[in-house]
Amino acid sequence: MTLKLKKALLLWTGALALALLAFLPLAGWGQLFTALTVMCGVALALIQAVRRASRQRKRLEFAHRLTLPPAAYRQPVILVCGDGLDGLFGATADEQPALRVTEHGCYLRVSHLEQLPHLTDSIMAVRPQWCGQLSVMFVANPAEHTDAAMLAGQVHAFSYQWAQSRKHGLALPLLLVSYLQASRGEGPWFSWEAGQSNSRVYEAGACHSLGEWQRQIVNGVATTHRFQTSVQLDSAAAWLADHVMPHLTAYKRHAVSPPTVSAITLVPALPHSVKGNLWQHWLRDKGALVEHAPAVGTSLPFPDPLLHLLPTKAQRSPVHRAGVIAVWLFTAAGVMALASSAWQNTLLLRQVSDDLRRYTTIAPLEHRDRPGFVLREEALSALREDAARLDSYYRQGEPLALGLGLYRGEILRTRLLSTIADHRELSAGPMPVGAPRPVRLNSLSLFRTGSAQLKPESTKVLIDALNDIKAQPGWLIVITGHTDAVGSDDHNLKLSRDRASAVHDWMRQMGGIPDNCFAVQGIGKSQPIASNDTEAGRSANRRVDIRLVPEVGACEFPTAGPDLQPPVALRDIHPRKGVSHGNSGLPVAER
Repeated sequence: MTLKLKKALLLWTGALALALLAFLPLAGWGQLFTALTVMCGVALALIQAVRRASRQRKRLEFAHRLTLPPAAYRQPVILVCGDGLDGLFGATADEQPALRVTEHGCYLRVSHLEQLPHLTDSIMAVRPQWCGQLSVMFVANPAEHTDAAMLAGQVHAFSYQWAQSRKHGLALPLLLVSYLQASRGEGPWFSWEAGQSNSRVYEAGACHSLGEWQRQIVNGVATTHRFQTSVQLDSAAAWLADHVMPHLTAYKRHAVSPPTVSAITLVPALPHSVKGNLWQHWLRDKGALVEHAPAVGTSLPFPDPLLHLLPTKAQRSPVHRAGVIAVWLFTAAGVMALASSAWQNTLLLRQVSDDLRRYTTIAPLEHRDRPGFVLREEALSALREDAARLDSYYRQGEPLALGLGLYRGEILRTRLLSTIADHRELSAGPMPVGAPRPVRLNSLSLFRTGSAQLKPESTKVLIDALNDIKAQPGWLIVITGHTDAVGSDDHNLKLSRDRASAVHDWMRQMGGIPDNCFAVQGIGKSQPIASNDTEAGRSANRRVDIRLVPEVGACEFPTAGPDLQPPVALRDIHPRKGVSHGNSGLPVAER
């Protein structure tokens, strides 16, 4: 794959990763950090690709010296190494590459076994389309060796280099070839495919079994010659099985597999044939036969009739492969986005359902020290937040993280609005004649900034509030504290509760109202009445609300007697200098 295609795929991967962030449940800083990580990763991958391409250009010098067939060439391409290279390619310098193109394939000379991985990488760099056409041919001629140990070392070295060449995912099927000298000149090709024990004979474009080849109608001399050839072939196959195959597959850690095809052919002469070679020793030891002095030749045939036995697979163009990879990346990103959207929709439904369940299961009086109204109000506050969130999705459209056709919040939105409406109807109830309106106190008139301790000058404001709110049986005095959005949620919630408790303590002590007439709650910043973006809005949100709510069994007064008087909140309140007087004429604050 070219560098441009690799860059395009990396950029496409980065773009998909950044787009996927819109579907992941990450906060602002989390999204920013992840986006920076993705961009840095893509940048590093691009730098690495450029460096790898630069190193690859240096390795291309060897391949550029060859006049390779065009990229559209679809015949097998065989890297030839081992014995008899001069007989196949002619005499060339050791470092000079050589190439022969025949009707059935293309052969490239590998002068030294160490060059095999290097040449493989070079060819893949300039012809990546040949990935499925590349094969290796190893020539082992017993007539060119006199030392079995040296031959074993050569086979071991080839096995290692072959394994190294296959590390990058190349199949590189192996064609093992051996040339034997025969007095009658060139003969057919005899081959054994992997896993087969019977040989096949390829001659004049036809393929026969060895038995059929021997039984063909020929003259007596030819019959004798074919019988001798069969005996010689069996001996050569036994020699390969004893001296080559064990060393070829000995290094299991190199992931070396047996040859795909093993082949033997007879030639009139062998280049570099030596006296006292391994083949002569083998014939003498096995059959007491003595071969004549070897004739030295300069030309060996290429195994063209056998090339169709090598598995080849036409590779698609790099642009096509890059397109397929891009589509798979898009599919993977789409699946991840769908999974994330489905999971977040599930969490949303679970959260809203839990809030609804919590509200509907709260009893009117859940704890004797904390009226059920307070718990219901807290649950209702959560429902209001859920309703506001779902209503914004309804009006402005759900976010991408909940989209892709998986959003199901509209059903719950209708249920939330119905539940909140029902609560308002139940809370309203039959209002008594002259019922007081809710009282809203600005926190700045009662407390210092960040404090829950009443200021001395707050007495006048509280007395006015006590004058407006009169305790009476069956009605609960609900004191609710609110804050603005400045500060943490926990701090605002505690501060709102403390301020509501401070107002409650003052009214209970100074008004003489029973404790069962009050319900105190703090809800922090969750119910603003103005925008927190301005100082005026934040000031309005810092407040304490006091209102009467019907509650069965709430605010029960002791039975009046000669020594008992109604609470101060039920007596006449005369505003003089902002102080309330009882029947005794003394200010409430002085009692």
